[in-house]
Amino acid sequence: MKGAVTALFILLPTLATAAEGSASEFSFLASFLQMIAALTLVIGLILVTWHFSGKLMKGLPIGQQQFSKHIRLVETRYFGPKRSLLLVEVGGEYLLLSSTDAGLTLIKQIDMLEEIEVIEENVEENRFSAILTRLRQKS
Repeated sequence: MKGAVTALFILLPTLATAAEGSASEFSFLASFLQMIAALTLVIGLILVTWHFSGKLMKGLPIGQQQFSKHIRLVETRYFGPKRSLLLVEVGGEYLLLSSTDAGLTLIKQIDMLEEIEVIEENVEENRFSAILTRLRQKS
């Protein structure tokens, strides 16, 4: 069905030109319809290519995350342009690295995961209602 519609769009300018009778005259309508048909065909090809490439690329690994078994980036914290802290796991050991314009610098080697203290913010304390309650209690 789609092929028939595409063929109709492609042949429509030719039919419009033949219906006018004179081949030497320029027909804006025929040129416009031919342009729309060509645009539709190009967009259709792009969409079909995108659809099938998505299906073909679905099984492929993205980047090198699935290949790396011994090196893993645990967390990254950015402090400014081209300045960050990296927590990297290498063979069971955790390394805290500093990344700057000059390069990478080892800050600390952490032997066990228990040494990393994760500070979680209490969501209840940061709510506006909790702040109002504390202010009422103080006064």
